[in-house]
This record gives sequence, structure tokens and C-alpha cells, in this order.
Amino acid sequence: MHLKHGGLIAFMGQFQITKTFQPDGDQPKAIKALVEGLNYGYGNQTLLGVTGSGKTFTVANVIEKIGKPTLYIAHNKTLAAQLCNELREFFPGNSVHYFVSYYDYYQPEAYMPITDTYIGKEAMINDEIDKLRHAATTALLTRNDVIVVASVSCIYGLGAPEVYAENIFHFKAGDKVDRSKFVRKLVELQFKRTSADLKRGTFRLRGDNWEIMPPDREVIYNLELEKGKIKTIYEIDPVKGFQKEKTPTLSEIYIAPARHFITPLPERERAIKAIEAELAERLKYFEREGKLLEAERLERRTRGDLAMIREIGYCNGIENYSRHLSGRRAGEPPETLLDYFPKDFLTVIDESHVTVPQLHGMYEGDASRKKTLIEFGFRLPSAADNRPLMFPEFESKVGQVIYTSATPGPYERRKSNQIVEQIIRPTGLVDPEIVIRPARGQVDDLIPRIKERVDVKERVLVTTLTKRMAEDLSSYLEEQGIKVTYLHSDVKTLDRIRILTNLRRGNFDVLVGVNLLREGLDLPEVSLVAILDADKEGFLRSETSLIQTIGRASRNVSGQVLIYADNITGSVKRAVDETERRRKIQIEYNLRHGITPKTIVKKITDIVPVEEILNLEMKPLPRSKAEIKKIIAGKEKEMREAASRLDFELAAVLRDEIKALSKKAGKQF
Repeated sequence: MHLKHGGLIAFMGQFQITKTFQPDGDQPKAIKALVEGLNYGYGNQTLLGVTGSGKTFTVANVIEKIGKPTLYIAHNKTLAAQLCNELREFFPGNSVHYFVSYYDYYQPEAYMPITDTYIGKEAMINDEIDKLRHAATTALLTRNDVIVVASVSCIYGLGAPEVYAENIFHFKAGDKVDRSKFVRKLVELQFKRTSADLKRGTFRLRGDNWEIMPPDREVIYNLELEKGKIKTIYEIDPVKGFQKEKTPTLSEIYIAPARHFITPLPERERAIKAIEAELAERLKYFEREGKLLEAERLERRTRGDLAMIREIGYCNGIENYSRHLSGRRAGEPPETLLDYFPKDFLTVIDESHVTVPQLHGMYEGDASRKKTLIEFGFRLPSAADNRPLMFPEFESKVGQVIYTSATPGPYERRKSNQIVEQIIRPTGLVDPEIVIRPARGQVDDLIPRIKERVDVKERVLVTTLTKRMAEDLSSYLEEQGIKVTYLHSDVKTLDRIRILTNLRRGNFDVLVGVNLLREGLDLPEVSLVAILDADKEGFLRSETSLIQTIGRASRNVSGQVLIYADNITGSVKRAVDETERRRKIQIEYNLRHGITPKTIVKKITDIVPVEEILNLEMKPLPRSKAEIKKIIAGKEKEMREAASRLDFELAAVLRDEIKALSKKAGKQF
């Protein structure tokens, strides 16, 4: 009735990239070099690709030629979503998935001894992202043509892949199924029985009609039985419902456990005994030390958790017992997404100059917080093994790696067997011209240059060192008759999206920000970037930051960068020299091949429709409850569609609207 480990791969496919695009510029040379490097057995390679050179397309071609399952790591959720959607376009016939932290909001458990303040874990799980995480792990265990685009959450603990794999249900038409065993097994795998509408991870039994909604898809599997055998398997769209002679039938289905952390009954009993033994040992320690409060605190909490685990196989914070549940020894690395991949897989680390330091730093921050919780009796010592991977552990698990960045960091440069350059853009665009001006009087010098760009309907980015300066400069430019706004970390996500769209539309001409390179800006209308106080050495004016910021002007044929500095620092000199080196290569290539660069033309769309964000308080509600339910159903459908496109900003807006509508409907009726 369920899938046994070792017979997992049910779909043997080959990666096949769409033929809509063909490699151009430096891409063919880079693809060839990287593929040869992988075939030579190089463990680490770097793709040094300038902004706009099509690094993702190059990597996609490498994946197709190598044919290995691939983990593609990005440094934030938004970038991961963009990469995932690009790769889905490149590989429409293959399995491309998205794996990031499923928390909309996360406040980790912590204790501050100085003020005797305990902060309980608070989390809001995004159901759609949880579904996508299950889809990724199920795909890795059932097919071989899989690409998973992940954030650094891929190095955090996840349930053991062997247990997860062994408990994937595999049903075929004609299979004999025992009802009571079936129900018992589903409950053991954290599925919930319901008589109401099905949600992910629930099931419903009505005579010989058995219905299950799996954790990884928004579909209902309807098993029609006859004399204890599966006669027909229907795949029902939950919105449309069953449609006679229209609802598709399947010959077989795979259903993964409802949670990644599952413990079969025999293992559960073993784990409970191990937890009790550790608890007894820790209580003796606290009593010897005279720490009676800590002992009482720990015993109360742990015994409560054990009662829940015995009863339903789960408790809040069960991940803190993961070492015992999985049978690991103290100090052993946790199982993570990486363990769901086969032994021979490819890892790509995008924007490696940011992502590698993130991977390095995850363990230390987590360990410091856990140490205090353990010391003061909030957790058992084994909770320390519920942790992200240490960086050497990560290195030992990933095998062959390709780093991609316009500005590779020292780690990648040191580790790489070869660095492959991708300097030529398929569009023929060259890196922007750089003009160095004195920092003294920089604002007065900048204003006429802004007006020149505004006159030809082009846009300007200005980077400052502080939020206060960004706001003050915006006010000053506005007084000079310039349409301007500012952007920094205090600006909410949806407001930021609107600001960027309005800049492209020309609703204003200048955007002032503190660290604009972090925003993942793709703005072809921007022809001028001004870097104020460029000679103030620090993170925001390092060589890497300067090169990344200069790249913001590389999508426009008139691109120019103003660097305001009274002193030429080492970072400024290196950034300018590197940009000039690239410009020379690009200009020579264009002359040799008769290429005339053209500004990228990119359609301007509202990422979040303005009408959808209007405050619901301003909209009159229909008087009929049925009409309100119809509106809510429509918005739920839109929310699911947005989530399937990985457009979580729009999905979040729609979710909030649904909540507000439901609340108002409750008051009105």
C-alpha cells in the first residue's frame, strides 16, 4: 500500500530546455567551459557574469547538458521566486520547485536572563509555501528531472528523508485496500479526518468513496472502491468539483505524509524513552546545582510535550526533539533538504557574494540563542541539535558547486578550480560610463544632471549613506521641482513594489535610496546612477557594493554613473578599474561584430493591481450573504493562482482582503 525506500524514482526524465531562446554573447563560451569543468570533476567553479548577461540562462543550459538534479540557492525569498519562475519558463516539461521558509512571521523562542524575559515562539505559517515545500521533497523522491530553487532555509532541519520516503503512499487502480489499516496509517502520517470541506492534509470517507487532499497539491484524489479494491481514481479540482465524464482519472497516485516530521509508532516509543532518560539526567544536574526553578520548568514543559507525542505523534516545537526522533547521536548534523537529493547532484549558489556569508553565519546565531534556553531549563540539551548545518557540514553534502555573481567574494575565488567570465551581454549593452566628481557641493552638481535626464524621459537613481539623508535629499529635490521619492528598509514591501512600478511609468523621475543594490532592481528606464559620498569606506561603499550599484545603469544604452568623492579610495579605484576593463572588452566585441547596443525594452506591469489594494472599508458590501460568499470564493481562486505563480505579495493582499470580507460579513449578518 505504500512506497518502499529504494524503489522511489517513478519518473525517469531528461532535462529539456525550451528552444525559444538561444545562447548568445559570452553565453556559449561560458556554457562550454562550465560543462567541461563539471566533466573534469571540478568541485567548485565560479560564473563571473556582469549584470544583464543572462547568468540564469547559462546555468539552465549547463543543467540540461549535465542532466543532474539541481539545488539552486538564492539569498532571499523574492529572488528565489524570480529564479524559480525563470527556470519554469526554460524547463516547461521538467519539475522545477520552490523551497523557502514557510513562515510569514517568525519570532524564535528566546530567553533574556538580565531582565528575566522569556519570549515564546510565535509563527504564522504560509499554507501555500508549505504546499510547495512538500511538492519539492515529493518530487525529489519520485523523479530525477528536478530543480529546487531554495533560500538558505535549505540548511535547516527537516524530517528524515528515509522515513518520509518509506511512508509515501502509492495507490494503483486494482489495488486491494483494507479500510481500517488505511485510516490508521493516514492518522499516523498526520492526516486529519474531516466531514467538512477538504483542505491539504485531510481525508474523508463516505462508504466506498474515499477522498484525500495531498499536502503538495490543491487537488482531491477520489478513490472509488468495489469489493475492497480500488476501481477508479479520480483527480478532482476542488473548485469545480466532480464533473461526470469530464473529471480526469488516473492509473496511479503518490501521496506524501502530511508533515515532514513524522515518527512511526515503534520509533516513537524508542524516542520517548530516550527523551525521558535525558530529562532524568538533566533534572539530576539541576538539583545538584540547586537550580530548582530550572528543574521544575524543564520537567513541566517536557512532560507536557511527551504526553502530546504519545497521544497524536506531534507537539508544538517537536523539532526540538528531532535528534531523538531520528535516532541521531549528539552533535551529528540534522537531516535537511540536501539529504532528499540523490548522491550525485549539482548545486548552484546565486549571488554568491551575499549567499555564502549567509550560509556561514546561520549556525552561530542559532547556537547562541539555544545555549541560553538550555542553561535556564527551557529546553533539553538535545535541542541544540535542532539547528542549521555548520558551513563545513554544508560543504561536505553539496558535491559539485557553481557560484554565480558579478562580484565573487574571496571564498569563491579561493575555492574555485576555474572562474568563467561572462562579460558580453546578448543585447550588446556595455557597462555604464563612469564620471568622478568632487563630493563637496555634490547635490548642487547633481541637480542639473538630473534635469537633463528628465528632459529626455529617463530615470535616475541616487544612493545615500543614511535613511535620514535619503529623506532630506528627497525633500530638497522636491523643492527644486523634481518629481522624487525615497526607498529604504522602513518602506513596506507592497509600498516598495508600487514605488518601483511608478518610477518605471514616469509618475516620478528620481528614486533616492540607501542600499538600492539590494532591491534586485531591473529598471531599463534608469540611465543615471549617482553615488553620493563614495569615498566613505564601509559596507555600502565597498568594491562589491560599488560594482553592484554601477550595474543598475547597465540596462540602458545611455547609462552613466556619477561617483562623488573627494578622495579616491581603494574600493573606488578597484570598482572603476574593473568597470573600465569590462567596458573595453564589450566595446571591442561590439565593433568586431557590428553590434549596435539597444536599451532593454521591458513591459511595465502592476505587480499588485492598484484596485485590489483599495481599502475594503471604502467598498459597499452586497446585501446578500450568497453574493459575499461568491466574492470570497473568487478571491480565494485568485489567491491560489497568484501563489502558484510565486507572486506572494499579491497572494498576501488577497488573503488579507478575504479575512476582512469574512469579518465584515460576520458583523453584517
